[in-house]
Amino acid sequence: MVQKKQMIWAARIVSIVFTPFYLPITGLVALYVFSYLSMLPWVYKLTSLVLVWLFTVMLPSLLIRLYRNYHGWTLFQLGTRERLIVPYVISICCYFACYYLMNLYHMPHFIGAILIAALGVQVLCALINVWWKISIHTAAIGGVTGGLLAFALIFNFNPLWWLCLVIFLGGVVGTSRMILRQHSLSQVTGGFLTGMLIAFFLILL
Repeated sequence: MVQKKQMIWAARIVSIVFTPFYLPITGLVALYVFSYLSMLPWVYKLTSLVLVWLFTVMLPSLLIRLYRNYHGWTLFQLGTRERLIVPYVISICCYFACYYLMNLYHMPHFIGAILIAALGVQVLCALINVWWKISIHTAAIGGVTGGLLAFALIFNFNPLWWLCLVIFLGGVVGTSRMILRQHSLSQVTGGFLTGMLIAFFLILL
């Protein structure tokens, strides 16, 4: 019984730490490490990271929490397919606002590509969710995987060890969602593959 409670708590922590909103910020960090954008001034890189974090992590998380508290729902209750529509709309609007600001300040193309990929993953998952519940958590980690593969082709670097780490984390995240009974194996697998394919092709384009 104690082990079961510990497992559930661990799964909850994993779900919170690896929030679906980390895809753009992770992609941006990868760009600043592996591409010519690493030569940009630290102030510029820090400013862009803070801006992306505000609009793709903090703001959607805050608004969704307010929405959940307004209805008096737990995280588990919010996780039903019918109740996920508003959180999807909130996150899509926040991502679009971030992309608009990036264009307004003429940020480099590849930064915008990451946001487009993240937005594409969100939109497709929202559409799929109308008929079938899909895991946005594993879609996000799948998006990181697809983005890593795309940037490896664009900038010609070996992503093997990073891929091993991301795929391992994808397994941990997917397992945590199943332990919490938020998703089935097919839903976490479908989410991962959807995120990976969408991010890969949108970034390559």
